[in-house]
Amino acid sequence: MELIWINSAKYLGDYRLLLRFSDGMEKIVDVKDFITTHPLFAPLIDKQIFSHFQLDGWTVSWQGGALDIAPEYLYEIGVAA
Repeated sequence: MELIWINSAKYLGDYRLLLRFSDGMEKIVDVKDFITTHPLFAPLIDKQIFSHFQLDGWTVSWQGGALDIAPEYLYEIGVAA
């Protein structure tokens, strides 16, 4: 896979994001399973916290960049929008 990053992101509700990737692909990504099985991401179970993400030039991140998920992983688990 070539280098990929996220150009835009929109919160869709629950633990789903609509992401536009650098190759032009738009995907809906549900990260509920990821954040509920990785203890480091436990703060994101609170949907209020989850919905307040930012783009850091590469991927989506939370809590001022303290938490992020690799864009390649998000691309892999996403479903075409």
